[in-house]
Amino acid sequence: MVQNIDVIRRVCKKFGRTGEIIDVQEIKIGNINKTYLVIFSDTEKYILQQVNTYVFKHPDEIMANISAVTAHLKNKYAVAGKSHYRRVMDFITTDKGEYGIQLEDSSFWRLCIYVDRSVSYNTVSDLSLLRKSGAAFGEFEALLADFDADSLYETIPGFHNTAKRYENFLKSVENDAAWRRASVQEEIDFVIERAELAKKLTTLHEEGVLPNRVTHNDTKYNNILIDIDTNEPLCVVDLDTVMPGLVAYDFGDAIRFAANTTIEDDPDTSKVSLDLACFEAFADGYLSRLKGFLTNDEIIHMTTGALTMTYELVIRFLTDYLDGDKYFKIKSPTHNLERTRNQIALLKDMERKEAQMIAITERYLSK
Repeated sequence: MVQNIDVIRRVCKKFGRTGEIIDVQEIKIGNINKTYLVIFSDTEKYILQQVNTYVFKHPDEIMANISAVTAHLKNKYAVAGKSHYRRVMDFITTDKGEYGIQLEDSSFWRLCIYVDRSVSYNTVSDLSLLRKSGAAFGEFEALLADFDADSLYETIPGFHNTAKRYENFLKSVENDAAWRRASVQEEIDFVIERAELAKKLTTLHEEGVLPNRVTHNDTKYNNILIDIDTNEPLCVVDLDTVMPGLVAYDFGDAIRFAANTTIEDDPDTSKVSLDLACFEAFADGYLSRLKGFLTNDEIIHMTTGALTMTYELVIRFLTDYLDGDKYFKIKSPTHNLERTRNQIALLKDMERKEAQMIAITERYLSK
C-alpha cells in the first residue's frame, strides 16, 4: 500500500466508489502527474491521478477538454457501429457530474476506468507494432478532424511554441538560478547555434501555411495501450495536452521517441541514433490513416516537425536543469542533463539523415 491510502479512499468515495480497496499500486511511468492503480474487492480497477497543478494551472480546463474530446470519439465509434470499450478513455464523474475534484490542500484528482489486459512500452523493436501504433495516433487525429479545435482550452499556453521556449531558455541561461550554467556551456551553445529552427514551424503557422488541428501533443509510444492478448493497439491515453496544434508537432514528438535507438534519458549517447526503419514504419501507419485529411504542406513539413520537436526537448530539458529541476520528475540531480545530451545526440543524427526522412514522408503527397 502507498503512504497516502486514506486520501485515496476519500477521493474514490467522492467519485462514488465506496467499496473496500484491497490494493493500491503507484505507476511510475510518466514525468508529470502522480498515478495509481486502485483495485477494489469486487475486482473493479481504476486509474487514479493527482494532476500536477504546477504544470497544469487550470485542471478544470483539462477535464473540460478531455470530456469533450472523449465524447466526440465515443460518438464516432457509435456511428460506425463499433463499441468504444477499451478504445476511448472512460472518466468517472462525481454525483455532481464533475470530472475532477479539488481537495482542501488544492490537490486535484480524477478517476478513470482501468483498461484491463493492456500494456504500454517505452521502446519497441517490432516494426509491425510500430506501424500499428502510428496508425492509432493517426486514427485518433482523423476521428477528431471535424472537431472544432478552437473550442478547446489551451491547457499549457504556448506548449509547442518553440520560438517562445527558446526565449524562455535564454532567460534561464541569464538567470542561472541553480548555478549550473558554467557546467553546460557546450549544450547552451548547441541550442543557440540552431536558433532558426525554433521559429520555422511557428512562422509557417502564423503565415497560414500550416493549419490548427486537434492534436495530442504528447505522442510518445508509451501513451498507447496495447492489448496483451492480440498485440493490437487499443487506446490513446494521457490526454492532458489535447488542444489546438500542428500535426507536425505530434508526428515529430512520436518520431523522436519511437525512432530513437534507446530511451530518451539513456546517459550513454553512443547508443543514440535515428532508426530509419522505425521512422518509416511509424510514418506509414500515421500518414496512411490521415490520407485525405492533411494538406501537402503539412506532409512536406513532417520532417521539420521531427527536428523541431527534438530541438524543443533539448531546450525544455536544459531549461529545467538550469532552473533547478522544477518541471520534470527526476531520478538523480543530473537526470535532466542526461535527457538533454541524449536529445542533442538524436538531433545531430536526424540532421545527417534529414534528406532520407523527407523522401519517406513525401511518398504520401497527394497526386
